[in-house]
Amino acid sequence: MELLRAQFAAYSKQIPLLYFILCTNTLATAWTFWPLTPVWLSIYFPAILCVVCVIRCLWWWKARDTALSDAKIVRQMRLTTHLSVALTLIFTIWGLSLYPYGDPYARGQVIFYMALTVIGCVFCLMLLRPAALGVTITANIPFVLFFFFEGHSSLKAISVNQALVSAAMIIILLTYSRNFARLVASQGETRRLSDENFRIANLDLLTGLPNRRWFFTELHRQQASAAASGRGFAVGIIDLDGFKPVNDTYGHATGDRVLTEAAQRIQTACNTSVILCRLGGDEFGFLMDGNPAPEDLQALGNAINDVVSLPFSIGGSHAPLGCSIGVAFYPRSADTAELLFERADYALYHAKRHLRGQMVIFSTEHEEQIRSHGAMERALLAADLDTELSMVFQPIVNLKTGRAVAMEGLARWQSPSLGAIPPDQFIALAERTGLIRSVTKALLKKALAAAISWPDSLRISFNLSAHDLSDAESVVQIIALVNQSGINPKRIDFEITETAMTHDFQQAYAAVRTLKAMGAGVSLDDFGTGFSSLSHVHRLPLDKIKVDRSFITDLGRNSVSLKIVKSLTALCTDMGLDCIVEGVETEAQLAILRDLGCTLAQGYYFARPMPAEAVLDYLDEAEQRRA
Repeated sequence: MELLRAQFAAYSKQIPLLYFILCTNTLATAWTFWPLTPVWLSIYFPAILCVVCVIRCLWWWKARDTALSDAKIVRQMRLTTHLSVALTLIFTIWGLSLYPYGDPYARGQVIFYMALTVIGCVFCLMLLRPAALGVTITANIPFVLFFFFEGHSSLKAISVNQALVSAAMIIILLTYSRNFARLVASQGETRRLSDENFRIANLDLLTGLPNRRWFFTELHRQQASAAASGRGFAVGIIDLDGFKPVNDTYGHATGDRVLTEAAQRIQTACNTSVILCRLGGDEFGFLMDGNPAPEDLQALGNAINDVVSLPFSIGGSHAPLGCSIGVAFYPRSADTAELLFERADYALYHAKRHLRGQMVIFSTEHEEQIRSHGAMERALLAADLDTELSMVFQPIVNLKTGRAVAMEGLARWQSPSLGAIPPDQFIALAERTGLIRSVTKALLKKALAAAISWPDSLRISFNLSAHDLSDAESVVQIIALVNQSGINPKRIDFEITETAMTHDFQQAYAAVRTLKAMGAGVSLDDFGTGFSSLSHVHRLPLDKIKVDRSFITDLGRNSVSLKIVKSLTALCTDMGLDCIVEGVETEAQLAILRDLGCTLAQGYYFARPMPAEAVLDYLDEAEQRRA
């Protein structure tokens, strides 16, 4: 069908020329024979033939800009073949009918008319082989036979010459038709390869969704269209929560199956106004057209969360996942495609940090936060870390003896321009800006310098970022700082978060083994708040697990929190790990923890974070109170 369409397209340009040749040659011949033949033969009959040719010529001329169905093209090509043979026969009979009436010059024009016209028509019909062959045979057989038996030697020579030329024309016709078919097939293959290349370049091969490249192309197109029409649209980014542990635990093949199923689920939750793409990894993007209202987006977010939160079947078990979503509106959130995506990405970042598993729509509050973070980032980049950063310390207490067994170092930043910045803000900022290693280095120096003056029985607990464990070079720098400090590595506990494990478990495992080889202890901080796998906890050579303060806040009122803390305490006992409970603030909480068998705790109940110079006084006062 592709070949037939190509033939039809070529004919829509060539057939009008064919009828032009036919009409002009016919009228010239009729003009010559007008005084020599009956009027019906030289005027009326050729006039009727020319009218038919003009009608067909006009039809083909209009067909150049008309989209026809495959069936109609097939019918027209068949009609063209049949009509070509019929008109050839009629014009041949007419030309031979004129011959007896003419003088030698007029007869010569008939020969010239028939030979020239058939050659011109055959070349115009060359792409449609049946029609061209039909015209060649229908015109040349009567021509050759008529003039060969006319008797004159010159006419016999003309007839033989025409027969040989016709044979050559047939060979040319067959060759050209075959080459044209090959050319069309080659163009079709080129288009197919081009379409395949476009598909590969713009589709995600794993999920079958449009990929990141296509997403940004469409984002720019929609932004330009929306700017011209004055309408609005939304950009969203979806990040799967808990996918990394699944991928690390069960392997990449299983991870790919989970991603494919997640993509299918999210696609079913999206309506026709939503275009879903895979941006990379476990991150998806969507564009929602039609000037959506916030309620429409919340409904979409709820639908996506509902389908993603259903368990994913993995072999004989099930893996629970969730998703966080960040959304930005055009033109309310931003007026350029690049800035719009950045706003959606910031909304996603806010969702993952503060409202995990929910949708966050970029707002003026987030705009203010960006400005604030921008000022904070500029201040951090210009900061004298050794001067502006400091450490405070909070005791970790043995509940049986009442003595502090360790001090956890907590970071503080006093900016000359911005004042005191909370650690959860500037640590996250340092991670995003790539300054976290410099921050860790400055803080660790201060923590070790303080701990060197403490009793040897008092340990120092120091928090490491996931970025501090991300490569061997960072770990080597940490070990070098410890060796330079002169403190016994066995007095140090390095606290790592669940994020460090889920970010790259193999690297985290290697880093933990290296720190343990030095003699330091390793604690898993904020356990129970992330997506860590128990298999990871079991495989890591940990010494302690710290139960997050969120489980302690309502310990006396919430039976679920009580059961969780009880289970975590039992888990640590079974695994031979120390369990440290964070966030103890009341006597009632302490009593419950003692009943549960907890042995280590920290919180405001025991002491608020204190500067390094106050630690020894605290130890003396605590010893006096205990006595």
